[in-house]
Order: sequence, then C-alpha cells, then structure tokens
Amino acid sequence: MMSARATKKTEAPPVRSATASPRRNGRPRAATAASRIYSDLRGELVSLQRRPGEVISEAEIAVSYGVSRTPVREAILKLSDEGLVEIFPQSGIFVSLIPMAALPEAIIIRKALEETTARLAAERATSSQILTLHSILERQREADAASDRDGFHQADEAFHGTIAEVARYPGIWTLIQQVKVHVDRYRRLTLPQTGRMSQVIAEHEVILAAVERHDPEAARTAMGAHLARLLGDISATQHTNPEFFDERP
Repeated sequence: MMSARATKKTEAPPVRSATASPRRNGRPRAATAASRIYSDLRGELVSLQRRPGEVISEAEIAVSYGVSRTPVREAILKLSDEGLVEIFPQSGIFVSLIPMAALPEAIIIRKALEETTARLAAERATSSQILTLHSILERQREADAASDRDGFHQADEAFHGTIAEVARYPGIWTLIQQVKVHVDRYRRLTLPQTGRMSQVIAEHEVILAAVERHDPEAARTAMGAHLARLLGDISATQHTNPEFFDERP
C-alpha cells in the first residue's frame, strides 16, 4: 500500500480554472479596472465635469472602458457611499446635488485642521520648502493669467497639501481631502467669479509670507481668514447656481 507521504508527493497541483480572473501584480484585473473607473469618475464629479443632477449610464461607462458592468458597478457603489452619486433602482443613477447642510460643518473642520498645519509649517519650514511654496504660488498666477481653472485648482490643492507636509503632518491633508469632497464641488462654482482666483492668490501670499517669517500666529490667522471666506460665499454661490444644490436639512 502506498504511504500517505508518497500519496502527497504524487498529488497533482490544483488546476486553475480557465474562467478565473487574470491578475496583474497580484490584483484581480477587475479590481484594477474598478479602481481606475472610480478614480476617473470621482475626478469628473468633484470638478463638475459631470454636473449635479446629470444621469450616469453604467452601460456607456462600461463600453468606454472596454469592461463589463461589474467594475463599473463597484465604482458607482463606492461613489454612492461618498455621497457623490445617488442610485434609484426604478429611475437610474444620478450625480448628487451639493448638500447645503453639509458645507458649513466641512468648512469648519477644514479650517480648524489647516489653522494647525499653517501654524506648524511656520515653525518648521526650511528654505527649500519655502521655495517650493513660492513655485506653487507662481503656478497659480500663471493659471489665473491663462484663465485655466483646472490648473489653478490643482495648484491650490498642491499649496495646501504642501503646507501640511511642511508641518510634518501630511496625514492631516489626507483627512481633509475626505472631509471636503462637497466643498471642492462648491468651490469650483466660485472660481468663475470675477477676481476670485486673484483673491485666492492674494490670501495665499499672506499665508506664505507668515510662514517665511516663521510667524506661527500670523500664519494660523491668515489661513483661518482664507478658509472662513468660503463660509461667507455659500449663499451667493447658491443663488447663482440654485439647480446644483440640495437644500434639504
């Protein structure tokens, strides 16, 4: 009789099903597609390329990416969890309206966190880090001159993210990005306002000047004033684009 050890040696290796999901770098390809679709759609939603109230077609997205509906549905469900899309089983999928009630709290949270990073950045900034911030600010000036709202917004994000890095708490910026998703959509509506980008640049200049002087209190105050302006602009922006906002409490 063949021993248990001998039997174990002659066992055939498991056969991989022909229908098993192919993998790339250890990740199922479907998961990779879902992540990419999620990232792309999230960018389109936050930048208002897809406007609040607009219909989203799973089928059209699947065709454009050359995938089945499964990874598209996974991406849509994740965006729904973030409140960026709404799913109505009998009606379809729609880009969510910007929730008015959520904006003040998100802005207040962001303001409190970024006052802290600005204060710490002023205490800890090195000469090379200050030069990096000046470079980002110059990118904003160039974007303003070219009326490049997307470039301006990207540089704006870089400025605030770099402040957190200089403060040595980059995780705070990661947290802020999660909190401010609807604030970003609202802010995109303020950029077309005449003089708005120039105003943001001027406020960034005050913040950077305080960081460069290594004046923590001035940096904290300047950042607080910069972000507090968002609270004051909510009402005016809502009146300009009322169809984009959800006024439910």
